[in-house]
Amino acid sequence: MQPGQPKGNGKYAHGKTGLRRILHTVIHSRDGFVATFKGEAAFRQLLLLHGALATVALLLDVSRSERALMLMVCFISLLVELLNSAIEAVVDRISLEHHPLSKNAKDMGSAAQSTALLMVATVWAVVVMG
Repeated sequence: MQPGQPKGNGKYAHGKTGLRRILHTVIHSRDGFVATFKGEAAFRQLLLLHGALATVALLLDVSRSERALMLMVCFISLLVELLNSAIEAVVDRISLEHHPLSKNAKDMGSAAQSTALLMVATVWAVVVMG
């Protein structure tokens, strides 16, 4: 097997195990977060929105379960935006040429984020309006 080639199971050898692997995972996660923050205005806007919502959730007189749910849907929306940004990056890496499948992939990522934001609005409305 040549270096840089996948093993028989289709996975690449990474050579990291235990704490070293966890450390590298944290570093890569940080790098992904920073890249998304720097390169995606939508992610920065969502951070501001969900930061404000999280602050309000902590100040509202709601049960711990309701507060947890309100915070959880905000985090889900941020997760969806990270994944949407990753999809867009991969599509753009493959080709900047306009292609129906590329458009579909990007539109589906956008639809996922719209659905996540609808979920945020629904949960918040149900909790706040009782």
